[in-house]
Amino acid sequence: MTIVHETRIGPLYLEASADGLTLLGFGLPDEPGPVVGTEHLDLARRELDAYLDGGLREFTVPVDLSGAHDRRILEGLRGVGWGSTITYGALATRVGLPVSDSRRVGGAMARNPVAIVVPCHRVVGADGSLTGYAGGLGTKRALLDLEAADAMLF
Repeated sequence: MTIVHETRIGPLYLEASADGLTLLGFGLPDEPGPVVGTEHLDLARRELDAYLDGGLREFTVPVDLSGAHDRRILEGLRGVGWGSTITYGALATRVGLPVSDSRRVGGAMARNPVAIVVPCHRVVGADGSLTGYAGGLGTKRALLDLEAADAMLF
């Protein structure tokens, strides 16, 4: 079963396994899973609220990417820290793919099951432009602005 968490950027849909968060998305999944991993869901909600309030820079909620497509790319993305961005090509290179696999990286970002926690909003075009985001480009901009504004405070 999917848990809906109301946030300042709109509703987020959460699911978890016993091993960690499996879904953090902007829309309902096609086939909601059973309610398990409630401790992970509780932690995810608390951390999301703290992140969106500018008080959390790094998520600690465990993430279960066992069913994710292009898991290697998503794991590589987890190293892109608060207030930083990376291009699709640079992320490809980071995970051992040729720069020409930038579209593959884009596909992995589009299918990222745990947005925000695995920070696909930090991936930008080669020229620094904002490109697709499941939550919409306005949400992507808001998340990047949140991180940039808070980074200036420290």
